[in-house]
Amino acid sequence: MLLDTASLYFRAYFGVPESVKAPDGTPVNAVRGLLDFIARLVQDHHPDDLVACMDFDWRPQWRVDLIPSYKAHRVAEEAPAGSVEPDEEEIPDTLSPQVPVIEDVLDALGIARIGAAGYEADDVIGTLTAQAKGPVDIVTGDRDLFQLVDDRSGIRILYPLKGVGTLQITDEALLREKYGVDGPGYADLALLRGDPSDGLPGVPGIGEKTAAKLLDAYGDLAGIMAAADDPASKVTPAQRKRLLEARPYVAVAPKVVKVATDVPVPALDHTLPAEPADPERLEALAAQWGLGGALQRLLLTLSR
Repeated sequence: MLLDTASLYFRAYFGVPESVKAPDGTPVNAVRGLLDFIARLVQDHHPDDLVACMDFDWRPQWRVDLIPSYKAHRVAEEAPAGSVEPDEEEIPDTLSPQVPVIEDVLDALGIARIGAAGYEADDVIGTLTAQAKGPVDIVTGDRDLFQLVDDRSGIRILYPLKGVGTLQITDEALLREKYGVDGPGYADLALLRGDPSDGLPGVPGIGEKTAAKLLDAYGDLAGIMAAADDPASKVTPAQRKRLLEARPYVAVAPKVVKVATDVPVPALDHTLPAEPADPERLEALAAQWGLGGALQRLLLTLSR
């Protein structure tokens, strides 16, 4: 089981009241909410291995170089020119201080926490999925990762509809029913229709339904562009014009939209821990941040 950790702690932050605080008054709603999410996921799905995948760079420069608008609207503060540090993401003031606490607690629990410099959590998930020897459940509220769905390899997306107690089990049948595509086809669909939440412009005039019809007719992005180039194809004149005018975007967008699968990830033990890796550290964190019942519920679930 691979967790898109930022996606889950954002959901926890907005789903648990900010009145949930540490003894010193610091909000810990995202921390405690995430611990409860993990406990519920382990209880319901019994994974052998669990990895909390992290965004070490939420807006990699190599993606911005290809499409400058990529996530540009989420930038709170740009990193200085030439800096190795990523741009600062705009996130709620009371969430950002909770992220280091989440990292400390996961480490003390012994839950593998993996990121890679210059890459997003999606890329870490793509790489670990490619390396996996067996079935993989990816827990994320980000539809971008639907592109990894693969029934033959047992790769599913568990997409939270309400917390993690109600999950949409996303397999190829669901993708075909909702979007008319398979996993790899979803990346082409997203590329064509665009995604305002990620600053991806898409091809003007090509929405989700039109993109799905074009993919059904011509197979993939390359097939669609070949058809646009072919005067004898059945692409409509308006679609042909839009696709050909968007050729510069279409040429670079696949590298931006598609999840990397060759990220240099550290070799850590992914085994779900039955007991904390550092009990003393965990006890100190529990006292400092008032983790109470949420941590105890997770520890009880892990010990079963």
